[in-house]
Amino acid sequence: MTTQAPDPFVPRGVLLGIGSLLAVAILGAGLTRSQGPAGGVGEPAATILESRSLRFADRKDGAVTVTDASDGSDVAVLPPGGDGFIRGTLRGLNRERVRRGLSDEVPLTLALQADGRLLLSDPATDRIIELGAFGHTNKAAFARLLTTQTGGTP
Repeated sequence: MTTQAPDPFVPRGVLLGIGSLLAVAILGAGLTRSQGPAGGVGEPAATILESRSLRFADRKDGAVTVTDASDGSDVAVLPPGGDGFIRGTLRGLNRERVRRGLSDEVPLTLALQADGRLLLSDPATDRIIELGAFGHTNKAAFARLLTTQTGGTP
């Protein structure tokens, strides 16, 4: 008894259906990405309650100095071996700047929005990190760097 190999022919209607499905999926993904994280072009941005421009500088002893970019005042000193989430976040942002050949002179912006989100943005790369996405403890690590003029914290 001889066995016949299956026919490799795929009906044209099936191929057109698969192609149409792929085209819709790619188009949908492209439209979603172009609208950005706010969910739509016409959607209003959340109100910013407080923001601060910050500079981060490595010291020879392994600490990181945080200064307010608007007046040069010291905000904090992150000791060597501590504040791993802040250090990791800064490494990622710095890696993007280096990859693009950008200067580290532009300060980062830390902003608390009315909806409770705490955002760290890099104006040099247009990258925005929603810090609450990494958990309350990691959000709090950055929140302490955003102090009001009266000395309170958000």
